[in-house]
Order: sequence, then structure tokens, then C-alpha cells
Amino acid sequence: MSEQANAVIRTGGKQYRVSLGEQLNIEKLPQEVGASLDFDVLLLHKGESIKVGTPSVSGAKVHAEVVEHGRGRKLIVFKYKPRTNYRKKRGHRQAYTRIKITEIVG
Repeated sequence: MSEQANAVIRTGGKQYRVSLGEQLNIEKLPQEVGASLDFDVLLLHKGESIKVGTPSVSGAKVHAEVVEHGRGRKLIVFKYKPRTNYRKKRGHRQAYTRIKITEIVG
């Protein structure tokens, strides 16, 4: 049985726990579909060993591939104040990039 490696990466101001073969939506990146990306690793967990970086683990990288770009579901932002006839209705769809984790090196 092979050991499953997990890593924590940072992109778009957020941190994500990733594992090999996983797909996840992150903040939109300018790369085209099919492009490969490298992320620095903040924490690496493989088997019984855990490596914590300061701020990143030296020599560890996460390789990923851009699968698609898209926009999330519509969120309605409704502002209302009573007795003043103040109503605002706005919609928002957050852009994202879907990536697939292809390799965790460390």
C-alpha cells in the first residue's frame, strides 16, 4: 500500500489542503487551460512524517494543471433600509479556475 501525501498550499489569499488527483476551484488565475502550475508547500504530510514550513517547506512543490475556467452560482446581494425607500438588489458570480493536482514533490 502506497502512502498518501497531503499538502497545504496558499493561493488567492486562501489556504487549501490538497492530495494527489484532487480537483479544486481556486481564485481565477490568468493561465490558459492545459497550463501547468507550481505551488509552494506550507505543510507536507506523508505517512507518519509532517513537515511544517517557515513559511514554506524547502524543496517541496505541488504541481497542478489548469482544467477549466468558470463562474460560480449567482449570489443575490440585497440591501434594504426601512422607512426610507432604500432598496438595492445586485447579483454576483465569482470567477474561478479549476485545477487538478498532478504531483506532490517533497
